Amino acid sequence: MNSISDSYVLSNGYKIPCVGFGTWKLDESDSTVDTIKTAIDCGYRHIDTAYSYYNEKSVGKAIRSCGLKREDLFVTTKLGNGSHGYEKTLKEFEISMNNLDIDYVDLYLIHWPRPLSIRDSWREHNEGSWKAFEELYKAGKIKAIGVSNFLDTHLDAILETATIAPMVNQLELHPRYVQTDVVQYCKDRRMIVEAWSPLIKGDFSHPVLVEIASKYNKSVAQILLGWSIQQGFLPLPKSSNKERMIENSNIFDFKLSDEDLEAMKVLETLGRTGAHPDTAEF
Repeated sequence: MNSISDSYVLSNGYKIPCVGFGTWKLDESDSTVDTIKTAIDCGYRHIDTAYSYYNEKSVGKAIRSCGLKREDLFVTTKLGNGSHGYEKTLKEFEISMNNLDIDYVDLYLIHWPRPLSIRDSWREHNEGSWKAFEELYKAGKIKAIGVSNFLDTHLDAILETATIAPMVNQLELHPRYVQTDVVQYCKDRRMIVEAWSPLIKGDFSHPVLVEIASKYNKSVAQILLGWSIQQGFLPLPKSSNKERMIENSNIFDFKLSDEDLEAMKVLETLGRTGAHPDTAEF
């Protein structure tokens, strides 16, 4: 990978840009439209949203008005926690498409495997959702299908009845939370692994990170994103600041040494920043 517009290739042959622009916590507003258009101007070609972010309309408006052809952009959205199951999935997908107002979605993900509302019946609900995903994919409304926050047990359950395996799994991943087992599970099955919260929610204070950043004359954010790329992940950084957007894209002119990677393992004791898929209270 040499730039943010370079791509990984999914198991179905479809290309996905190797760095995405995250939109979590961006609201439904003209400001969000401007932020996404700025990111596109900075070279980002992969925009990640979700039904539960409540900004799909702004994402869609930015996509339609940015001046690029639709096929030059990769758009991801996700199924909300209140819509697992076959019928509800189809209904919410149509809402997302109306919100986005685009002809197709490049990637559609089940956002969480065990929402609170279906905690005890998640297997059958996910089976129904995945059936809907496969139908939408075969109909050409989605170019690729996948999941988010799915651990081994959740993936095993999907694969029991799937006719098309998930192509992507989006996980919380950064040097504090490496999730080695599920990452290997995905790589063994040709699933691209996306990294949400790759910048550890802006916690850049750890002395090891500060030292390594100084060594390469880079920011801690660039070190974290470089780490993600070196692991073979697809990071999804977010920023509303143009200078930070540009900075976050300039991560391909250095390579962390084995010694750097080993030193960064000390962060693993600090753990995740987000919810656990089996116990999330939403």
